Amino acid sequence: MTGDASADFRDDVIAGLTAMPKRISPKYFYDDRGAVLFEQICDLPEYYPTRTELTIMRRHASEMAGLIGPRAQVIELGSGSGLKTRLLLKHLDLPASYVPVDISGEMLQLTAAELGRLYPEITVQPVHADFLGEFPIPEPPRPARRRLVYFPGSTIGNFTRDESIGLLAGVARICRPDGGLLIGVDLKKDRAVLEAAYNDSAGVTAEFNLNLLHRMRRELGADLDIDGFEHHAFYNEAEGRIEMHLRSRRDQTFTINGVGIAFAAGETVHTENSHKYTPGEFAAMAADAGFERVELWTDDHSMFSVQLYGVTV
Repeated sequence: MTGDASADFRDDVIAGLTAMPKRISPKYFYDDRGAVLFEQICDLPEYYPTRTELTIMRRHASEMAGLIGPRAQVIELGSGSGLKTRLLLKHLDLPASYVPVDISGEMLQLTAAELGRLYPEITVQPVHADFLGEFPIPEPPRPARRRLVYFPGSTIGNFTRDESIGLLAGVARICRPDGGLLIGVDLKKDRAVLEAAYNDSAGVTAEFNLNLLHRMRRELGADLDIDGFEHHAFYNEAEGRIEMHLRSRRDQTFTINGVGIAFAAGETVHTENSHKYTPGEFAAMAADAGFERVELWTDDHSMFSVQLYGVTV
C-alpha cells in the first residue's frame, strides 16, 4: 500500500470508528487477502449472485456484444478475477482494448496476465486504482468507436441511492455521449435466500468481514482483540438491503495510532450494504444519473440481472 493509501485507510478507519453510529467503507475489504476471500465467497453454495450472473452471461453474452458493437474500449470497474469478463470478451467484435481497474494490485496483475494469455489479440491495459476516485484511462492502441464501462457483480448495491447516482453520473462522464454501461444488479427476493447468502455455513463471509480487523492490526497497529467481535448480517426490508456489521461481544477499548476506540457490548460497526432492486427501481435511479436502459437480461427465477444502458447526457 502506498503512503497516501495507508494514510487514507488510517484516517477513514479512525473517523468511522469515532462516528455515531460506527462505520467503515466496504472498499477496505479488498486488500490482497480480502480479494482472495471474496473469490471464495463467489463459489459458495449459498451465494447465488456469481453463479446466476455467469448463467446469464453464458446465455446472452453474444446478444450483449451485438448491441455493444465493434471496436469498444471495455473499462471494467473492480475487475477481480475477470471470470465473467471472459464470457464478454470472447464475443466482442475487435475490442479496442480491455482496461481492468482494481484496488487489489496482486489480483489485478494476475487477472491482466491471464486475460492477456487467453485473448492475445486484445490489448490489456490494467489500472491499479480505487474506481471511486479519479483514475487515468489509457489510450487504446487503435481508435475506439465507443467506451463501454463494465460493472459486473452486485457492487453497485454497496452504495446508497444518492451515492449510486453520483457514481453512475461519473461513469456517464467516462462513457461519453456515445458510450454504454453494462452492469450487474441484484434483484429483490425472499428474505431467507438473501440472509443465507451472507451467512454461509462455512463461515467464509464471516472471515471476509473479520479480515478488516486483521488489516487494522497489521497495517495500523491496532491493539484490538479480534475474538472480541463477531460477524452479523441481516436483511433490512425497509431499506431494501442486506447489512453487514461487526458486532462487539463485550465492552472493550483499543487504540489506533494513539486514538482510543470504545465499544459497548452489542455495539456494531457497519461494514457493508448490499441493496437489492426491482428492475424499475434501478432504471429510475440510472435515469437520474444520465442513463437510459437499452436491454435487461435475467435468469429463469429473476434472481439477478445484467442490464445495458446508453448515455443520455
